Amino acid sequence: MWIEPNELPVNRVQYLDENGKLTIGAPEVSDDELIAMYKWMVQARVFDQRALKFQRQGRIGTYAPLSGQEAAQVGSAFALEKQDWIYPSYREGAALFVHGFPMKNFFLYTMGHLKGTDAEGANVFPVQIIIGAQCLHAVGGAWAGKYQGENSVSVTYIGDGGTSEGDFHEALNFAGVYKLPMVFFVQNNQWAISVPRSKQTASGTIAQKAVAYGITGIQVDGNDVLAVYTTMKQALERARSGQPVLIEAVTYRQGPHTTADDPTKYRDKCDVDEWLAKDPLKRIKAFLLEKGIWNEELEQREFALAEQKVTEAFELAANTPKSKVEDIFEIVYEKKTSQLTEQQQSVSSEGVLK
Repeated sequence: MWIEPNELPVNRVQYLDENGKLTIGAPEVSDDELIAMYKWMVQARVFDQRALKFQRQGRIGTYAPLSGQEAAQVGSAFALEKQDWIYPSYREGAALFVHGFPMKNFFLYTMGHLKGTDAEGANVFPVQIIIGAQCLHAVGGAWAGKYQGENSVSVTYIGDGGTSEGDFHEALNFAGVYKLPMVFFVQNNQWAISVPRSKQTASGTIAQKAVAYGITGIQVDGNDVLAVYTTMKQALERARSGQPVLIEAVTYRQGPHTTADDPTKYRDKCDVDEWLAKDPLKRIKAFLLEKGIWNEELEQREFALAEQKVTEAFELAANTPKSKVEDIFEIVYEKKTSQLTEQQQSVSSEGVLK
């Protein structure tokens, strides 16, 4: 019997429409949780805008903006337990902050500082630049956690473009075969740099790719923080019981792929404007205002506080002494080998071989 693509329907989970109105019954989320998630989204938006300016001023290196993806990142990370792990790519600043990664260290990372990989106690793996490789690291972490009897879930974040990489599919296969405590969180922001989603996969959805690997797949409105949070909570519960999950969060990258990119060369302005109307911050803010648990005074205060936190984090990073070449040898292994010690001694204080 032939299986046609349209025979694998995937429903999209959504609670809030573009205007912040409930489309179905409200999920079990407290007012305090709603406000906390919105505050994290505000913090992420302010951080992103400031980081973009810092890069244009030459104060940090190449940066991958996240504006437009705040609901996907905050909603998913907010659902995590402290013992859970994040294996990120390079656009997950918001998720990392929610899970305890210091903002100062993210700035250090963008400055090329070795301390930029220091999670300071948060269960966050170093940012992965190689597209899709973080999925394999997450599988290894999940496998180790299962072997050691931990009650942790490994969550890896990847973009829609990354799902075309072999590493992604290898990771799904291992997770499915060995029933690993894993969640693959795909942020489908419509563009893999300049390649639209329609030109990189013929699948009706990315979520349905899970079926071939024997794991659960689900699609969620990635601009609806309520839908993301509740879906992630359910996914984590499944994953802890040995049922890996693939979540496709449908969202949009409002800015460039990185600060080395010009999206006006390949994106139509009408398409951008259509997605800007679906802005995740506007949506949840409208919902909070309607519930009477938010107002413009709180809004102004929160944005001002977010600006202050970014300023303080950046100043801490900017005033941190620069990394030295010889410091690299200290972070390769827990205990240095004789070869590393010899190599370290062969480097001068100027960072060149003696």
